[in-house]
Amino acid sequence: MSTNTVTSLKVVSKKVKSIVEATLQETGGLLRLAPCWVPRSFLQPGKRLKLHPDDLYAYGLNRGGIDERWFASTTPAANENRTPDEGLSYVVAGKVRFTLQEAVAECGASIVGQKIWSKYRRWPVYSKFFDNMGPIPHHMHQSAKQAKLVGQEGKPESYYFPPQHNNVGNNFPYTFFGLEPGTTKAQVRRCLENWNKGDNGILDLSKAYRLQPGTGWLVPPCILHAPGSLCTYEPQWGSDVFGMYQSLVEGREVPWSLLVKDVPKKYHKDLDYLVDQLDWDANVDPNFKDNHFLEPISVADTAAQGFVDRWIVYGKVDGQQLFTAKELTVEPGTKCQIKDTGAYGLICVQGRGTINGLPLNSPKLIRFTELTEDEFFCTEDGARAGVTFENLSATEPLVCLRYFGPEVNPSAPELKSAKA
Repeated sequence: MSTNTVTSLKVVSKKVKSIVEATLQETGGLLRLAPCWVPRSFLQPGKRLKLHPDDLYAYGLNRGGIDERWFASTTPAANENRTPDEGLSYVVAGKVRFTLQEAVAECGASIVGQKIWSKYRRWPVYSKFFDNMGPIPHHMHQSAKQAKLVGQEGKPESYYFPPQHNNVGNNFPYTFFGLEPGTTKAQVRRCLENWNKGDNGILDLSKAYRLQPGTGWLVPPCILHAPGSLCTYEPQWGSDVFGMYQSLVEGREVPWSLLVKDVPKKYHKDLDYLVDQLDWDANVDPNFKDNHFLEPISVADTAAQGFVDRWIVYGKVDGQQLFTAKELTVEPGTKCQIKDTGAYGLICVQGRGTINGLPLNSPKLIRFTELTEDEFFCTEDGARAGVTFENLSATEPLVCLRYFGPEVNPSAPELKSAKA
């Protein structure tokens, strides 16, 4: 068996704390992570995750194709018939592995930072690549109050469209957001009434925006959105709740069960309750793009030094900064040290180099169980001390995306406040 596979590593549940502490001492606060693949039974893979085409259905055809890769995740995927560790990232330490969830539980503040640990007792966010061949149903994610009714947490999220993973736009690179100003609740209710008649027509009440690689969106809970077919980097809250409001997508049925998956059973047929889940003012906002569209903003004027760090996700949801993200580009032959104020998950999307002297490479093709050198978790102490990046290529930039937890980047740009 190859030593370059996840399955060749021994799974450990004891001595995790001592292994983590020793690893962090050696790496300057870094934990290497193995790829975390997630299938979706109701979607079609977009084939831009660099996953080998023979492995797109590695979980089995009945589980659906793999169209997501989750980063630094301690959040289980809410899939039917899921594997016990589905959605959980594994830390790779020598010849052993254990979940990041276990590492955080054992080491707490020394990994995620004292403020996050004191408030949440976990790593409360995650990010992923979402990669679909076509659009997905018009749906929303419940608020914290709504999700609590079914023992879950709400899910604000954000989008960034990395150019490195969007050489093709696939079938429909446009996303519907919200509802047209002037739309009534009665019109949305009628769409739910017509669920079993075919296309329930909810997209007739919405507006599509053309997606632009190198830009993004901030999407609070309770806002309808039908993501288009660009491969998307999605920093978000650590939850997998949703409700689909569209009955037919590209000729494929969306079952009613996906509308009410995270709704108390007594409301599964209550159309008024389902309509009232939506944040109405936010959905019919005539200035929706102004309030949610994200364009990259440079952290500082460092281009002359051979690197550029940019904010790609910023803004607040209901007055809270729940997550942020940056994109670091290091030019060929450049070495730089980057200091941050909080822990983060990192994925390398282009080039080859080192991170604190460890190999950092963006692979061209990945087998399902193969280990990579493109993903790390950086502790708060490591981030504050500074992480050194070096581009070893003579021709190609080294590009990394990293996302952060709640309230750790007070210097992040402002976006018009979004409601939860």
